[in-house]
Amino acid sequence: MHELASRLRRLPPSCGPVRLIGVDGHAGSGKSTFAGQLAHALGGAPVLRLDDIASHDELFAWTGRLLAQVIEPFGRGESARYAPYDWRARAFGPPRTLPPAPVVLIEGVGAGRRALRPYLTALLWMELPQEESWTRGRQRDGEEQREFWAGWVGAERRHFAEDPSRAYADLLVRQLEKGYEVLPGPAKTFGPDQTLTQGDGPSAVC
Repeated sequence: MHELASRLRRLPPSCGPVRLIGVDGHAGSGKSTFAGQLAHALGGAPVLRLDDIASHDELFAWTGRLLAQVIEPFGRGESARYAPYDWRARAFGPPRTLPPAPVVLIEGVGAGRRALRPYLTALLWMELPQEESWTRGRQRDGEEQREFWAGWVGAERRHFAEDPSRAYADLLVRQLEKGYEVLPGPAKTFGPDQTLTQGDGPSAVC
């Protein structure tokens, strides 16, 4: 994990002064836990979670809001300012400020969508099949979110059919029994000689 963090720090900024790192994958694939561990290895890098940007009414139609509230300010070297969505209250909460740090992680389903890729320094894809990811996600969220998952699966299928991310990933991340394996992705930005065979950190589901 620390080797990966070191590699990402050496990459050039992609959005103003920010190295914006996307962590994408199917719901339940482990994005949040991995992004949290990577942020720690990066010395406490901020993590923007797309769950805070999306909403019940806009599961994937949040691109304009993200560009206006986060990407454009970062591009000017300014702090982003967005209102995180409360999924239980079904309402946006008080505005939150996100400074333009040297590295910012953006994690969530759709973090590698075509509208965001020009602003990303690197795109990481959590390499777990969709059905296995969704099973883990349902187990995590329990009966309370059963109705939500019923709608989510179809929406995610449509999203990735229209706007796939994995084909553009610079790195693929596989969760191991302990830690992670990081491999060059389909985009082939990182060559075979740069494969990371083992990450550190505990196994987890997110």
